[in-house]
Amino acid sequence: MTNNTFTNQVAIVTGAGQGIGFELARQLSLNGASVLLNDMDPPLSDKAAESIKQEGGVCLSMPGDASSVPFIKSMVAKAVESFGSVTMAVANAGLSLYGDFFEYPESDFDRVMKVNLGGSFYLAQAVSNQIIKQKSGGSIVFVSSVTGHQALKDLAAYAVTKSGLEMLAKNLVVELSPYNISVNAVAPGATLTERTLTYEDYINAWSAITPMGRPANVNDIANAVLFLLSPASRHITGQSIVIDGGWTSVSPAPPNK
Repeated sequence: MTNNTFTNQVAIVTGAGQGIGFELARQLSLNGASVLLNDMDPPLSDKAAESIKQEGGVCLSMPGDASSVPFIKSMVAKAVESFGSVTMAVANAGLSLYGDFFEYPESDFDRVMKVNLGGSFYLAQAVSNQIIKQKSGGSIVFVSSVTGHQALKDLAAYAVTKSGLEMLAKNLVVELSPYNISVNAVAPGATLTERTLTYEDYINAWSAITPMGRPANVNDIANAVLFLLSPASRHITGQSIVIDGGWTSVSPAPPNK
């Protein structure tokens, strides 16, 4: 389904070469937004943007490291140069490096923090400064995770970042509300993507422990994010929405990753 909900809006979506990020970029574009699509992998980023354009959307590929502050600033500048403004951002780029807490490498910890927390923080900063300059108002959404709510083995560093994103959304209400900028987070549970489908028996394992009987699909997550970006949610800010089919209410661990 397509409509004009986001006509005249400009969005930056990071980590959008595939999976949840791609579907977010796709739906935003097909619902009227101009989208700058970012992914670390240049061929994947270009292919994703081209696919959206072939469906009739307006989408520009900008591959690069979404944890780099200079690159983040260049994304905002490119969006303004190409589309005239920036009014929305989805900080979707993230990295999950599993590891035993007792032997977790400093290099892995630093990388997870830089990508998940640092990239999201500085994307919000750069986009907010542009929105304030425009005096346009806007919306920001962070992509968190159920691991920010419930513990899973070997994901301590990742969980810290995801919980931190939800607190960041809450804290930025104080900073951004005077400028008519909403800031929220979504926390997906198990979701069917190109990456998760490489895990052995992923669908059956998560279907068995999810009260709603199945993992999420990318549309389940995208629909919630689009709501938070849309005029329908204009009085919602500082909130986190868990999208997990009820898993965090019972929280059994999966038999494998």
